[in-house]
Amino acid sequence: MKRYLLLLILGLSMLLHPSAGLAQRLVLKGRITEAATGQPVPFASVFVKGTSLGATADEEGRYELTISHPVDSVSASAMGYRPKSRAVSRQEAQTINLALASTAVSLGEVVVRSTENPAFAILRKVQQHKRQNDKARLSAFEFDSYNRIEASLSDITDRLARRKVIRDMTAVASGVGEMERNAAGKPTVPVFGSEVLSRYYVRHRPTREREEVQHSQLYGAAPRDGTVLSQLLGSSFQDYDFYPNWQVVMGKDFISPIADGWRITYDYDLEDSVMVGQDRCYQLKVFPRRAQDLAFTGRIWITTDSYALRRLDLTVDPKANINFVDQIRIMQELAPSSAGPWLPSRTQVVVGLKPTPKQTGLLVRFTTINSNFVVQQPHELPFYDQPLATAADALKIPAGFWEKNRPDTLSAQEARTLTVLDSVGKLPSVRTFLEVADLVVNGYQPLGKRELVELGPVLYSYNWNNVEGNRLRIGLRNTPALSPDWLAQGYLAYGTRDGQFKYGVSADRIVNRANWTVVSLKHSQDLDLVALLDNDIALESPLFEVAARFGNIKPLLPLWREVSSLSAQTDLFHNFTQKLTLRHQRFNPLYNFAYYTSPDQTPEAPTAHRFQLSEVVFESRYAPDEVMVQNQNHRTAVGIRKWPVFTGRYTLGLNHVLGSDFAYHKFNLTISQSVQLGQLGRTEYVLDAGYIPSTVPYPVLKAHLGNESPIYTSNAYNLMRYFEFVSDRYASLHAEHYFEGLLVNTVPLLKKLDWRLVASGNLLYGSLREANRRTTPDVDAAGALVPTYRGLGSTPYVEVGYGVENILKFIRVDFLHRLTYRDLPGVHNFGVKVCAQFKL
Repeated sequence: MKRYLLLLILGLSMLLHPSAGLAQRLVLKGRITEAATGQPVPFASVFVKGTSLGATADEEGRYELTISHPVDSVSASAMGYRPKSRAVSRQEAQTINLALASTAVSLGEVVVRSTENPAFAILRKVQQHKRQNDKARLSAFEFDSYNRIEASLSDITDRLARRKVIRDMTAVASGVGEMERNAAGKPTVPVFGSEVLSRYYVRHRPTREREEVQHSQLYGAAPRDGTVLSQLLGSSFQDYDFYPNWQVVMGKDFISPIADGWRITYDYDLEDSVMVGQDRCYQLKVFPRRAQDLAFTGRIWITTDSYALRRLDLTVDPKANINFVDQIRIMQELAPSSAGPWLPSRTQVVVGLKPTPKQTGLLVRFTTINSNFVVQQPHELPFYDQPLATAADALKIPAGFWEKNRPDTLSAQEARTLTVLDSVGKLPSVRTFLEVADLVVNGYQPLGKRELVELGPVLYSYNWNNVEGNRLRIGLRNTPALSPDWLAQGYLAYGTRDGQFKYGVSADRIVNRANWTVVSLKHSQDLDLVALLDNDIALESPLFEVAARFGNIKPLLPLWREVSSLSAQTDLFHNFTQKLTLRHQRFNPLYNFAYYTSPDQTPEAPTAHRFQLSEVVFESRYAPDEVMVQNQNHRTAVGIRKWPVFTGRYTLGLNHVLGSDFAYHKFNLTISQSVQLGQLGRTEYVLDAGYIPSTVPYPVLKAHLGNESPIYTSNAYNLMRYFEFVSDRYASLHAEHYFEGLLVNTVPLLKKLDWRLVASGNLLYGSLREANRRTTPDVDAAGALVPTYRGLGSTPYVEVGYGVENILKFIRVDFLHRLTYRDLPGVHNFGVKVCAQFKL
């Protein structure tokens, strides 16, 4: 009773004398800097001694701390610096800046040669001890991981600020409190945030990873179904490891400051010897010899006893040849494991994205905190077969969960940001914006309030060619809201010139998610092109397929194709997928086509115009380090693969089954990889080989994909005419090398343009047996000529190219030369082709 009476008296007092209550609220702001240099101390801790009150400074050392009762002083501390305190007055708003002095100690053990930079001796020691400190030496390790992401719009232009969605978001941010400001002092508007708790497992020899997302919450402009996004925001995609020679950041290969060839790219200064926690460390300043290189600038701290990487604070020079990024900063602290090698305990990354200096930017902060390490206790291999797993109730977060389970304390500004995002995500204008963005990215538009079905893909809605005329198409598919284990979809198309309807329907049933066992049933009847048959790799790009089917498609040999298939696939073990397909096809060419129906291939022998195929297709695919993300009734590959992907396929053609006309065998093997070559850039290649020992007409053989359009296409022969060469045995290599800024960065007049050199080459060996050459007559029954085709001779088809990408950030121009078969009629031995691509 006394407690309630006291609260009542206190409440009445504040109501009658509001200034009495407000006078106790103190707002402290300021900046934490280095005493010696005046440089900011990022993420320093600001606190009141003897209490739980505190805040964390941002990457520029700025902080804001709100206190609800009087205090005498405020303190600041950071690793490598002596704590410092300042007195606090009774003013409601105060600016208190604190300059921290370095905790320098004697250098101790470094042996300095008179003619050598002393930092080099330390770097050599780091190389000698690298293996014993590298976490790759561990047979296995695991830990709890907390990941937080905050994204805000910065430097908002006046034009963008007038849009309703931005006005609504700004109003919400202003209503919660003073808006956060960037390094230039301009306000930022929070747009997205997330918090993820997971358990992360790694095993070496063989290398396997698994992450179990236990709790996840999305804030702000997030999609309705956050299952996939929750998986992508965990530790699997936030692993910054500087012991390997190369660290992938934003899809780019950056050389580590402790890489084996460190002296080629970096220079170093030994600045000090300091205490980092309980470890005495050498403090080294690192900076690239060439500002445009993909390298880091900043400081690293090396322990004086084990020469391990203890801490780092690195940035990327704004002059580096990387698009749309105006800042990258990585701060990391590492701790030794019980077995010796060091593991990251805390990582903070700040990324600033900007299309141009005068446009609105996006500022993203990543915070990762790891704890509860367990090492040298590997699980059995089946445990790692599902690299990403999300708990069924991961997105169901009870009230107050994060306050109890978050491993760090939010600053006042961070707490305010999450409050703002909680309201931003409910704005109608924001939801509308996300729906439009989802339509652009995925191509499907949900229908109805319950959103049980989707309309799309939008990209295929309209096309025009000289066979169908205006082609109009509408497609539907079900959403996980209707059924998470079924994916049913279909489309209906109509051509205004041929007056024909086309259609396709399919249904996929997910039988087992653990090994992704799926049974599929498909049927379609549509216009197809002989030149595009059996070219799955090139047709993985919807834009290329749409472009190939536009305009004059007669050189690609149009035909009616009716396909019915039943298939089943499953993962036998980690990333090894098996697929079995039973398929029946009917072909009705829309051009002059005929083939001999008997072994007697004389002009008088009988011929046929149409044909049918019944096939059994066995396919195996092995992608050792591919990461697959499951989202209800879809599975998608994400991330960068380092190892080759192998795909083998065997097709058995059955004669006289369901009216089929041929018996045959087809073998195919494809190997693709993206190879990291360090400072030389990156090479991507596709090896493709096939063998057809049977005698069949040319639509069943391999028609090598030419490209007569002005658009450059990686997986086509860009100076080969459509349907120029056909093979029944072949081996090909498609290769592209991206030099990044190499060579161009060294030319003063060119390095400001941020251009990048590329080189390409296509090599094709092939042959065509005489029996397959003679399966079709020179003229059809009406005496009209049929399309001519040829096989390759003993000389391979070769074309090479060189070009420049990143022109105006997105244009690529290639100059191509055809080196063989140059004298054939109608060919072009030199060409210039252009394409648009968006790459960092």
